[in-house]
Amino acid sequence: MDIKFNKNEDTYKMLISDLNQKLEKIHLGGGKKKIEKQHEKGKMSARERIENLIDKGSRTIEIGAFAGYGMYEEYGGCPAAGVVVVIGYIAERQCVIVANDATVKAGAWFPITSKKNLRAQEIAMENHLPIIYLVDSAGVFLPMQDEIFPDKEHFGRIFRNNAKMSAMGIPQIAAIMGSCVAGGAYLPIMSDEAIIVNKTGSIFLAGSYLVKSAIGEDVDNETLGGAATHSEISGVIDYVVENDSEALLKIRSLISKIGKSKKACFDRIEPIEPKENPEEILGIIPYKRDIPFDMYQIIKRLVDNSEFDEYKSNYGKTIICGYARVEGWAVGIVANQRTIVKNGGGEMQFGGVIYSDSADKAAHFIMNCNQKKIPLVFFHDVTGFMVGKRSEHGGIIKDGAKMVNAMANSVVPKFSIVIGNSYGAGNYAMCGKAYDPRLIVSWPTSQIAVMSGASAAKTLLQIQVSTLKEKGEKITDVEEKKLLDTISKRYEEQTTPFYAASRLWVDSIINPLDTRKVISMGIEAANHNPITEEYKTGVLRT
Repeated sequence: MDIKFNKNEDTYKMLISDLNQKLEKIHLGGGKKKIEKQHEKGKMSARERIENLIDKGSRTIEIGAFAGYGMYEEYGGCPAAGVVVVIGYIAERQCVIVANDATVKAGAWFPITSKKNLRAQEIAMENHLPIIYLVDSAGVFLPMQDEIFPDKEHFGRIFRNNAKMSAMGIPQIAAIMGSCVAGGAYLPIMSDEAIIVNKTGSIFLAGSYLVKSAIGEDVDNETLGGAATHSEISGVIDYVVENDSEALLKIRSLISKIGKSKKACFDRIEPIEPKENPEEILGIIPYKRDIPFDMYQIIKRLVDNSEFDEYKSNYGKTIICGYARVEGWAVGIVANQRTIVKNGGGEMQFGGVIYSDSADKAAHFIMNCNQKKIPLVFFHDVTGFMVGKRSEHGGIIKDGAKMVNAMANSVVPKFSIVIGNSYGAGNYAMCGKAYDPRLIVSWPTSQIAVMSGASAAKTLLQIQVSTLKEKGEKITDVEEKKLLDTISKRYEEQTTPFYAASRLWVDSIINPLDTRKVISMGIEAANHNPITEEYKTGVLRT
């Protein structure tokens, strides 16, 4: 290995170490003292509940661990948005698990909490996976109720999804393991089956204090909405258990009896490990974002036996397309190539930019994958579409629109891995969050933005300087440099993977060595929902 490889590897290992340190802190939720208080009440923490619910030693994908990261600091923060979401296995059945974290503001719902819960339900609905709710929440975080209560993608949408999933035949099981208040009471009761932990769980539309102020009635919370009330009097609850462990065992028992669903029948054979060492990825990705690298070397370390059947290998070289397998699953890969290549006329091109020929090739390949029912995997390292007179005269907008059209109308499941840059319309064409990837994850080297930090800062600087000059104000070179630094710093903060993950633009930030697992588990999930829609595109300009 050369010095450059070693420098890349050292830098990447530091990024992964930083990622893991941040995750360790997030996993503590509201902190060790609050976890201890949960234990004193005879309750497990949210993560302990999930750990005891899933099959021992089985694989998981956590969704939105960084949701809320760096947000709501005026309220003390909201680690993991106050709710833990995992795709995992219960009694060998793949499920979505949603567990309120009562150590974070008593499990109260912030705006990002609602968004994360909706994402969990979306994953369950798209893939027809059973969804389990481990409920322990004080309800809406009242200081921010205007940002969570009334709109289409707010709190109420969750109950709408409960109803829709039930009609779709997607199993929903809720365990009330703590507080379940007000509108939040509808979530477990709109589930197919509900469990309550005696003396710990409670469920009511209004607690004792609100009942007293509203109608003058004196009643304690246990009488109002405890296990005995709802199992013996109201009939709201289906099962009563004595502790968290019993609740989790009951869920496992119920899941184990669910009938098998129809499959989409995506092709899978016996998995083979890559011939090329996946750990070498850490030395291949450059330590600086503006240094090119060869995407073929990444692909070879992610696909089975390092075998890749490339499509149109000599055409449109800034996008790589081809067929491969990941843990045995057949996939169609669309990847940006950011190394320096030559076109047919010998002219040098800098990759990462989508040219007309690349967009045309990718559109055709995406259509082929849909026709053959092959899931699509997009590897992002794109700076956008090519600009300039030559590109505009050549119809870059038309060809880009063709690629977006083909991708947006895909009926096969799509998965996005943001390796490096994901800028502007390039993010859209490569199946960014707006285009319904079943899962979208990023590596620690990812950046998602309208354009690069340097380009954006210079553009914003020009606008601000022009505005000042129009007002008759002068700006010195020193002041201009200071202004550029301020703009650059602010913009760079907004392009980090943590900024994107905190707002759920991506589902997770992952170690590159977990990429095969994410793709494989994602396709396994998608395989539970047969494709019934015919593939067709809209009007394509030629």
